[in-house]
Amino acid sequence: MAVLVEAISLVIRIEAIESSYAGGLDAFDANLQNATACSDGELVRVGFMAPADVEAFARDLEAKGLTYLRNGAAQDLVVIDQQSGPLVPCDWIEAGRVSLDAAGERRITIAWLIGGDAADGFATPPGWDYATSLSRSYSFVRGQMPGPGLRFLRRDEGLDVYWDELAGKEVFLARKHGAPG
Repeated sequence: MAVLVEAISLVIRIEAIESSYAGGLDAFDANLQNATACSDGELVRVGFMAPADVEAFARDLEAKGLTYLRNGAAQDLVVIDQQSGPLVPCDWIEAGRVSLDAAGERRITIAWLIGGDAADGFATPPGWDYATSLSRSYSFVRGQMPGPGLRFLRRDEGLDVYWDELAGKEVFLARKHGAPG
């Protein structure tokens, strides 16, 4: 199987959580407070929309016993970008885009363990629906938030809300750590 990859995803091997994370899988699950998490039984995926948030979560995982990098390669966890794939070399993961329909109009990014079978399906967060997903309407702002044409409006229940002057509508950035921007 595989896990959905949207925005910036941190993908962790469950085997590593069971063997190295302080308290094992039960403690990991109890500490995980992110509605974007999903698992295929071999991998856990947690999604983020801001690089600073994924970095903070990775540091927290390392403090609890997991290893991100050794000699420049991913060990127990890897960061995967929805558009460009794994951000560092990783010898245990594959990621790619797949179509949900025959016409190839509904495409998503998924990741799976090397040697696994991505054709067996993919796990998504509870309530995930393609029609309202980042896979359908993904955009990326390079550099510091707010980007050009974005004006911060408010912080609302874990979301930074911006006004997109070009689109003429509110856009949202889910945040776990830190202040707006």
